[in-house]
Amino acid sequence: MHNEARKAVKTVARKARAGRSAYVMDPECLALLEDFRLMDDDFMSKCLENAPECIELMLRIILSKKDLKVVTSQTEYPIKSLQGRGVRFDVFARDSRGREYDIEIQRSDHGAEPRRARYNSALMDANALDSGEDFGALRDTYVIFITENDVMKRGQELYVYDRTERASGDSLNDGTHIVYVNGATRSETEIGKLVHDLLCRDAAKMHFDVLKRQVSKFKNSEEGRRYMCKAMEEFGNRREARGEAKGKRETMLATAKRMIKSGMLALKDVAKFSGLTLAQVKKLQAEMA
Repeated sequence: MHNEARKAVKTVARKARAGRSAYVMDPECLALLEDFRLMDDDFMSKCLENAPECIELMLRIILSKKDLKVVTSQTEYPIKSLQGRGVRFDVFARDSRGREYDIEIQRSDHGAEPRRARYNSALMDANALDSGEDFGALRDTYVIFITENDVMKRGQELYVYDRTERASGDSLNDGTHIVYVNGATRSETEIGKLVHDLLCRDAAKMHFDVLKRQVSKFKNSEEGRRYMCKAMEEFGNRREARGEAKGKRETMLATAKRMIKSGMLALKDVAKFSGLTLAQVKKLQAEMA
């Protein structure tokens, strides 16, 4: 979401907390909703929340699999790591053959790095098997980034990456796939039409009926507008809470760094006074060494 939209979302949230309606009649909320596209991740997550047919269409076009059938899907899907950071997939889906998909909508080039795709792919695998289950049970996985710009900068509509042997080019056939959809493409191909619809603000001008109906429901019906305006209020509240939490953590880290640098306190006391855990303090000390 661009900066102006983020500011408007925060304004809507503040008005809601102050007791003003943030549902349909608030003009700022309606103006913001009018400007939304499926390429804006917050709007997309609500539009596709209970719309597996839309996700199915996108996957069929991107992967050229006309018979692909989505059996389960979820937006804002949390996935955890026992050792490191967890992530929240924009869209997680599974098809009738058990293949799993992570779809990420990314307006900024930052955040669409190949190493992020690698991490998301690894988390899907790490959560796929039960204890003692054979590795052959691993499902095929697809991490798909739909980016507003051509982050790979080679002018292709689509970039598909599989693990291959360097000399021969033979595929490893390990079932992992990373795909980038170039949102800067402008063509009359199926990919080009899909990109157009993801960037389109007016449902009436969209190519694909299933996407058109879903966007129109949230932009043009009173019930849909009420739902989206309330969702924007919640987005604003969440973002403000995350901002406050981030600021608090940065203060805790800065305090701990000063204490460690002074050398006057034991690490357990640094943890006590900074609010960090002892493990976090030890990690911070190692990073400072």
